[in-house]
Amino acid sequence: MLSQSYSDAIWHRINQKTKPLGALGQLENIAHQLALIQSNQQGKLVSQITLNQPTVIVFAGDHGIADEGVSIAPSAVTQQMVLNFLAGGAAVNCFCRSHNVAIKVVDCGILIPVQHDSDDFIVQRLGERTHNLAKQAAMTHEQVEEGIALGRKIAKQVMDSGCNLLMFGEMGIGNTSSASAILAAITDRPVEQCVGRGTGISDEQFELKTRLVAQGVSRCNSNDVLQVLAEVGGFEIVQMVGAYLESADCQTPVLVDGFISTAAAFVATKINPTCRDYLIFAHQSHESGHKYMLEEMNAEPLLDLSLRLGEGTGAVLAVPLIQAAAEFYNTMASFEQAGVKV
Repeated sequence: MLSQSYSDAIWHRINQKTKPLGALGQLENIAHQLALIQSNQQGKLVSQITLNQPTVIVFAGDHGIADEGVSIAPSAVTQQMVLNFLAGGAAVNCFCRSHNVAIKVVDCGILIPVQHDSDDFIVQRLGERTHNLAKQAAMTHEQVEEGIALGRKIAKQVMDSGCNLLMFGEMGIGNTSSASAILAAITDRPVEQCVGRGTGISDEQFELKTRLVAQGVSRCNSNDVLQVLAEVGGFEIVQMVGAYLESADCQTPVLVDGFISTAAAFVATKINPTCRDYLIFAHQSHESGHKYMLEEMNAEPLLDLSLRLGEGTGAVLAVPLIQAAAEFYNTMASFEQAGVKV
């Protein structure tokens, strides 16, 4: 559990800045959270928040349920998009360049493997893709455990290289079905409330998707999140779960992206509630189930841009807000320093 022993002193520092109390809104909460994390790390109240090498890790995995036609694209597109990430041509690459964010791509188990030699491409495949969650367990319990361990490994490597602000993106045709199933299974919310239209499916596809997700959810035990992951999870999702767990263990904040990334964060908080202390929620996506996931985690997202792309795009777009929160905490004058009397 993140110690609150520095909390009052941090709020005092924030409240003495040249502004009315609370006038910077959510930026004040972010500054407090970052300062609290780093004060705990250093064992003393920090006067400077440091942000080093912000990095987004994009986890890619394919899903057997895609064969049912619940997406607008076939599974082959996952491989094509991985190649696009590696070539620097995707939306997340554009935003990373705009905000000086590093990017790494992980093959967690895509249908068509990629041959690419780069330190920024990591292969840790759990299989070719998951099984069709509508018909059988998506993966074995052994694959869940291996995936969590692999996610922990890559997050630790990135943090050991100097990064102290992480983001997790994803790519995988069919993965909104998996995230919807996770939400419904863990919360017992109606499946119809949890399933969205993903990349823009038709009414017929939406009805099919809802029915198939319900079939997967019917096998789940809401009290056993590892069993839920085995039944309806994704290879990229289980590795993200591990990455969230490792980030919390290393006291490193994570900017949480959209629906699929939040599903993994939600599971991680069920495994280790302390994870919640290290999460900053970048945005509310246009995927219908995301707002319910955010409600479950008592999360207040920074942005609402009607995004529904994934890849970590929303998280990267929120990086300037994190930087602004750190900057005001670090350099904004106090009333005393500025000679302002109120």
